[in-house]
Amino acid sequence: MAEATGYVLLEDGTRFDGVLCAAEGHAVGEVVFTTGMSGYQESMSDPSFAGQLITFTYPHIGNYGVSSQAMESERVWARAAIMREAGNREDAPTAERGWLDWLADCGVRAISGVDTRALVLHIREAGAMRGGVFPATIAEAQARELIAAEPPMAGQDLARLVTPTEVSHHGSGDGPRIAIIDTGIKASMVRELVGRGARVALHPCTSSADELLGEDPDAVFLANGPGDPAALDYIVETVRAIVGVKPVWGICLGHQLLCRAVGLETFKLPFGHRGANHPVRDLQSGRVEITSQNHGFAALGPGGGRTIDSDEPVRWETDFGAAALSHVNLYDRTVEGLELLDVPGGTVQYHPEAGPGPHDSLYLFDRFLQRIAEAA
Repeated sequence: MAEATGYVLLEDGTRFDGVLCAAEGHAVGEVVFTTGMSGYQESMSDPSFAGQLITFTYPHIGNYGVSSQAMESERVWARAAIMREAGNREDAPTAERGWLDWLADCGVRAISGVDTRALVLHIREAGAMRGGVFPATIAEAQARELIAAEPPMAGQDLARLVTPTEVSHHGSGDGPRIAIIDTGIKASMVRELVGRGARVALHPCTSSADELLGEDPDAVFLANGPGDPAALDYIVETVRAIVGVKPVWGICLGHQLLCRAVGLETFKLPFGHRGANHPVRDLQSGRVEITSQNHGFAALGPGGGRTIDSDEPVRWETDFGAAALSHVNLYDRTVEGLELLDVPGGTVQYHPEAGPGPHDSLYLFDRFLQRIAEAA
């Protein structure tokens, strides 16, 4: 490796040296890892990564450049990219810019030459934690102070950071109207819904129930997004006013918010689920799907358990009647989805839109629209 020009420092003092390779300066936030072998641009532009520094477990990142079509939002939200070996090629057919040139253009810090295997093993053992990417000119003592000044992810409301300031409409025709609480929705989710004929309205996360219901939507959709669902009580109260009035479906953060709205609790995972190779069992079909995931929190199971021991549709009693487990994570047995049984609604913790990731779960958008039609 070339002579180190920077380093990654974690709040517990663990250090990994490397070579800075994009924008100048430093970045601090929660250091996490993702297991995807591709989709690095989609990850960096996913609002769910706001406030985080992404460690890529795949050793070569940047091989096929970047393009406008791979953007999941209008900007980069991750604060830094941590890589074993970064490339700056732009000779792929769809490439419009080199990866590192693009990161530099976006003002994003990046570091290559890091022992990402050791870094990920440490996070898996010690948990995701605050940290930063620093140039070698910043002394460790100063870096520690910068990390300590960064608030921990637990308790952070980042939805207000990524949400739009006004309502926008997407799609046309006479398909179902869907009001979305935009806590950081990915562009690919909107494309999947619009591509199936839905008419979508993206609302700021601070919208009231009356504002969301003002256009008489056929359903309300709770999107993905960053931060701690326990810090979003104002959205939870809005959702509580809608459950039972309209069908409600949630993905990722939206899953957690709907769970909290019906009276369930959430907790912070040790190091989260991020990547495109997470096996989940759909208890309705019995199929095992390989899913794309990006979250650091999960819902507690019946009785307050953090894991589910069986592959049966166990039940909760909620403030809105019964709910049944619909999906379970086969890595760590955490809740991956539930279905409300007495009012129309349901959730999945993972990302069926596959941006990036496998297409095993795209059918869930069809299932959602079918449930809307059944509830009409």
